[in-house]
Amino acid sequence: MAKAPVLTPQAEDFPRWYQDLINKAELADNGPVRGTMVIRPYGYGLWERMQQEMDARIKDAGAQNAYFPLFIPQSYLTREAEHVEGFAPELAVVTHGGGKELEEPVVVRPTSETIINEYFSKWVQSYRDLPLLINQWANVVRWEMRPRVFLRTTEFLWQEGHTAHATYEDARDYAAHIHKDVYADFMTNVLGIDVVLGRKTPRERFAGAINTLTLEGMMGDGKALQMGTSHELGTNFSKAFNTTYLSKDGKQELAWQTSWGTSTRMVGGLIMSHGDDNGLRVPPRLAAVQVVVMAIKGDEAVAKVREIGDRLKAAGLRVQIDDRIDTPFGRRAVDWELKGVPVRIEVGPRDLEAGTAMLARRIPGGKESVRIDSLAELLPTVLEEDQAQLLKESRERRESRTSDVTTIEDAAEAAVAGGWARISWSTLGQEGEAKLAEQAVSVRCLVAEDESVPNADDAPGTVAIVARAY
Repeated sequence: MAKAPVLTPQAEDFPRWYQDLINKAELADNGPVRGTMVIRPYGYGLWERMQQEMDARIKDAGAQNAYFPLFIPQSYLTREAEHVEGFAPELAVVTHGGGKELEEPVVVRPTSETIINEYFSKWVQSYRDLPLLINQWANVVRWEMRPRVFLRTTEFLWQEGHTAHATYEDARDYAAHIHKDVYADFMTNVLGIDVVLGRKTPRERFAGAINTLTLEGMMGDGKALQMGTSHELGTNFSKAFNTTYLSKDGKQELAWQTSWGTSTRMVGGLIMSHGDDNGLRVPPRLAAVQVVVMAIKGDEAVAKVREIGDRLKAAGLRVQIDDRIDTPFGRRAVDWELKGVPVRIEVGPRDLEAGTAMLARRIPGGKESVRIDSLAELLPTVLEEDQAQLLKESRERRESRTSDVTTIEDAAEAAVAGGWARISWSTLGQEGEAKLAEQAVSVRCLVAEDESVPNADDAPGTVAIVARAY
């Protein structure tokens, strides 16, 4: 009788596979309040690595980290009409504190444009104070009706950037810089996900923005996931909060603003982009553990794996030693495979006699015997090959499952069948977008042939990327 698979196969039930993997790989648990999650150490390690890589890029873009309160006076949100309308269904509102009813209810932050603008209006006095570039690592709360761990949770972790500029052009260019040189660079070169860069339609735009830039990734089941967004806010929040500056000409001018964010949703994207029926596959550049060195059995093997581990750490690799020989080796190997550690180095008594170890590669699969003294030199090359392999697979999946179509009906059919469609925006338009929405299909982004007119929906050659989405 065949053994039952550890995970539900993707082809059988992709959502169940996703949930199985989160549980079996010990990434997260559901929290006690509906829609919340407990991120377990291995899952949080992935988020920490994302933070480290993103934080370095954000700082290279000139932004500094700060922190703003979790509680926001409800009146702040009402100052920008589009903003409050867009977030009203998702708000968590506190009406009592300290055993008393509050004079004014406070909102648990869904995002921080309003409270940050309250302080921008104090900090910005003249053109010399601009640009003001701030980033915050925090948690936010958006009451989620259909929660799914990492993808849609009532509380999640993220970074949110907020900037103020002297001109529209400077704000526009900075939003595009974050979009391309921070987010796309990280997602492509670290996460190994082949994202499509574009802008949102007016229907899908962030509440209060004049333009939203997005990065869309195709998941293993062909659906789209919005991996991050960068917004041009124009002067909408500056008007609402009187964020003005004295120009070089001695005139009071409104500041032009941006906001941008990525979240723990990227962990879900990582799982669904790279995972297979055996578990997670973590890109080596991201992995908190790039190499696990395993003793199969015997005290001599334990001593040797510790020695190998020290040598590999000294070579700059992120290494974990698994010397738990009182736990069956097969069980441990399956656990590391589920967690997606890129490389396992397995050492047993026979290996010691031969001066070799078994090299198991998670991403392409397969094992080979290698000399122990060659590992420090060999592994960096192996890890880079496997990093490139994941990006290649991601790109090939997107390209093979994206269809060029000329009608709304064909666009919907391609999306419902589990792929993406490209269709001219002049053919689709807002009326066609509304028709697609009736079938739970959305325009994920608009991609302009001429990038010099990034906000013009009617720019020649603009195409819509159409898909079902998470």
